[in-house]
Amino acid sequence: MFIIIGIVIVLGCVLGGFLMINGPLGALIQPSEFVVIGGAAIGSMIAANPLKMLMQITKALPAALKGSPYNKATYSELLKLQYEIYINAKKGGLLSIEEDVNNPANSSIFSKYPSFLANHHAMDFMTDALKMMVNGAAQPEEIEMSMETELETHHAEGAIVPAILTRVSDSLPGLGIVAAVLGIVVTMQHLDGPPEELGHHIGAALVGTFLGLLLSYGMLGPVAANLENLAHDEAKYYACIKTGLIAFANGAAPMTAIEFARKAIFSFDRPAASEIEPQLKEIKPR
Repeated sequence: MFIIIGIVIVLGCVLGGFLMINGPLGALIQPSEFVVIGGAAIGSMIAANPLKMLMQITKALPAALKGSPYNKATYSELLKLQYEIYINAKKGGLLSIEEDVNNPANSSIFSKYPSFLANHHAMDFMTDALKMMVNGAAQPEEIEMSMETELETHHAEGAIVPAILTRVSDSLPGLGIVAAVLGIVVTMQHLDGPPEELGHHIGAALVGTFLGLLLSYGMLGPVAANLENLAHDEAKYYACIKTGLIAFANGAAPMTAIEFARKAIFSFDRPAASEIEPQLKEIKPR
């Protein structure tokens, strides 16, 4: 939503300022310039990236339009979920949560937290690590290594689309110059024409440079930055899971493990200790 608002502000201010100086808005409508710049940008993007990476763009852009789902309420739910898992594992042993981690969709614990249950990647990230704990298949340091490796992979995957869009954004000013040069070539063919005709062709050529710069710095570049920030936001959510789980695996009490997890959250999304602790104390083991 904020992407749309930002782009509307960019276009509104640029076009509004142009109209304020009595600029002819129709002069900016040059379909040939859009074809040259847009077509070349899309073609270069296809040439530079394999299909499997290009397909990620169709998944990432709708998520960017929705905005980040991670906020104080989301983190509060995650902390409560972790705490309920840990106190049940502490009371009944790790085997008491085996069915929960093997089948979270039907778990009496996970079903209380629908936002987390709907986040399939995060759920798999947590339950895979819990399975290793329950099965005794790995030591805490090995679980931490596994989770860290998965985090690095997830972060690298999340950086693919922003990198693609950033490269296209960086190419747009140059492609705008290409469109402008083509316009100048056309202008040179009409040097013997009347001044108004020359002015029309020169203006059309300059629109190419204008479009390249506007699309790069006013639209595509900010979208790429937004996706990069969303990836950082998501990485913090996963870090919260990892930090709390590893603390508990190393023997920390459930409340202590939650405090470790809470510290991994950005300060502007982090629930205050005085706010979350009373909620945690209301949770009882089954």
